[in-house]
Amino acid sequence: MLMDARLIGYLNRAAGHELGAIQQYLAQSRLCEMWGMADFSRQFSEDAKEETGHLSDLMDALLRLGVTPQASHVPPVRLGRTLEQMLEIDRQLEYDAIRLYEEAVDYCARQRDATHQALFDRILRDELEHLGTLDQLGSRVKAA
Repeated sequence: MLMDARLIGYLNRAAGHELGAIQQYLAQSRLCEMWGMADFSRQFSEDAKEETGHLSDLMDALLRLGVTPQASHVPPVRLGRTLEQMLEIDRQLEYDAIRLYEEAVDYCARQRDATHQALFDRILRDELEHLGTLDQLGSRVKAA
């Protein structure tokens, strides 16, 4: 079986992104808990769980291809000094994910790889939804 190095690259880049997001959201959850912001702590914890699901799906895809997951680039955790800064940092993290997944979906479509296109597209839709949630939270913080 011929390995598609570019597909494997997208899968590993996505895995690295998801690992970074998990770290970031867990750290932000703990920080919000320390600040006494239980609602936001729970939200960030739920975000980390969603990203963990994405990582699991990406690893499954790599393993089914016979490839060892190699998420070599994990974005650094950026916390922010305020909740508003955290949400803005998270928006950028989600924009980066959206660009990656859009590119991967397009590549898979050109390669007629419906299986991986569907995987990337599903995660892309989740990330777009997450961006909308961040926008709502940001509006809530600004209104307070």
